[in-house]
Amino acid sequence: MEVKQVIMVLADISGYTRFMKMHTVNLLHAEVIIADLLEAVIDHTEHPLTLSKLEGDAAFMYVTLEAGGDARAIAQDVLRQVAAFIDAFKARERELIACNICTCEACQTIGQLKIKAFLHVGPTAIKKIRQFEDLGGEDAIVIHRLLKNSIPAKEYIVMTEAFYELSGGLAGQTPEARTEECEGIGPVPVRVYYPTGEEPSLPPQPSPFSPPSAEYKALDARFTAHMVRRIQRREPPPNFAHLPNARLTPFDWWRIVWENVVWIVTVIPKALRDHLIRKR
Repeated sequence: MEVKQVIMVLADISGYTRFMKMHTVNLLHAEVIIADLLEAVIDHTEHPLTLSKLEGDAAFMYVTLEAGGDARAIAQDVLRQVAAFIDAFKARERELIACNICTCEACQTIGQLKIKAFLHVGPTAIKKIRQFEDLGGEDAIVIHRLLKNSIPAKEYIVMTEAFYELSGGLAGQTPEARTEECEGIGPVPVRVYYPTGEEPSLPPQPSPFSPPSAEYKALDARFTAHMVRRIQRREPPPNFAHLPNARLTPFDWWRIVWENVVWIVTVIPKALRDHLIRKR
């Protein structure tokens, strides 16, 4: 184990409510959607930013600052990557909405999902376990405690004062200075950046009677493959903070069949009626 100066980045996806009416189909689709969005975030990070681990619906990343290196330039590069993966998250979210003809609650509320990024720098204990590196120490705790904060928004970038001073912040934007009370740590001064400019409206979701696009067929294949793995217990339930951590059994095959029967009887007539009204 060694202690090094480390920049830490925590990207957190949130938005699905814990009280969502989670039928089995909804739950399985929600798990795939969040995994898809996390993958978009991870795919848009590059060296020197390294993924430490996935923590439910969050990705914990870091950069080690070596002695003699240009720490400010590295911090600014990290900010560039954070901006890139936020854009990638939003682009993937729009793609999922635009192609999705499923009418389950999870698919209908994709637009509620938001991303937040937390950035901090400080001395961190790095423990190597085989090919993985685990980060520990008070500064690693600080960035995680900041997840529970009093910021009155769903989408933002939070920098601790230490990271803000190192990086200089986001060019051309003025952050809000706040102090967050972190359990077991005490007051932590932070700078908060909120989205600027007007966000483009989300694309309309296609009618369930629209012919499925190639993108939706690929998504539906991922839904099915995930369902099979979960029910056969070949894949553990993902620990997503905003979804029930449910264990599925072979009995859930019948639950899914029943839910689809209910969907056919209740949802399709309403969707057909709405479709005909729009056609007039």
